[in-house]
Amino acid sequence: MGMPGLFITLEGPEGSGKTSHIPPLRDFLVGAGYPVYCTREPGGTPIGDQIREVLLANKNTEMHPRSELLLFQASRTQLVNQVIKPQLKTGKIVLCDRYADSTLAYQGYGHQMDLVQLRAIVEFATGGLKPDLTLFLDVDVETGLQRRRRDGDVNRMDDFTPEFHQRVRNGYFELVKAEPDRWSIIDANQPFEQVQTNLRNVVMEVLGG
Repeated sequence: MGMPGLFITLEGPEGSGKTSHIPPLRDFLVGAGYPVYCTREPGGTPIGDQIREVLLANKNTEMHPRSELLLFQASRTQLVNQVIKPQLKTGKIVLCDRYADSTLAYQGYGHQMDLVQLRAIVEFATGGLKPDLTLFLDVDVETGLQRRRRDGDVNRMDDFTPEFHQRVRNGYFELVKAEPDRWSIIDANQPFEQVQTNLRNVVMEVLGG
């Protein structure tokens, strides 16, 4: 084990189950003897959590896509410097629910903002910190949005059109194509237990277990 830690992010469209899969994945890794720290975006710090409320509030319908983008980066900068880097320094595995790839998928491909500009802004916000492994929980758009409605967990981002969400999903595949060594695609249409098993197998492979 030793230093440094391992930075693992979970990405995916709405309803892919990222958030539900982190606790059992953490428990499994801790049970295998690894020190783990879990966090999420946007949020994960006191400042980030305040920004999260602004971003997800259903009443903030007038939010400009560029404002949305910059708020996400402000939250991310706090998280990287206050949480992720210090935890990695102590040799922990950091599991993060969404990270910079979400910006490229949602704001870049979803809102169709300039990817070159976005990459520069993300690079600035993260100080260039990239995940060692990104787990992409892929689910078809209709299934994902149905899951969100069923769970009654709908926020401002869920109200975008199905076309928007399709562009996001396609965008993720473009990101995977660009950096195949960092990504692992997990079929999240499968039953929860199967998805969890697949996640564990990929992470253990990277850890050399």
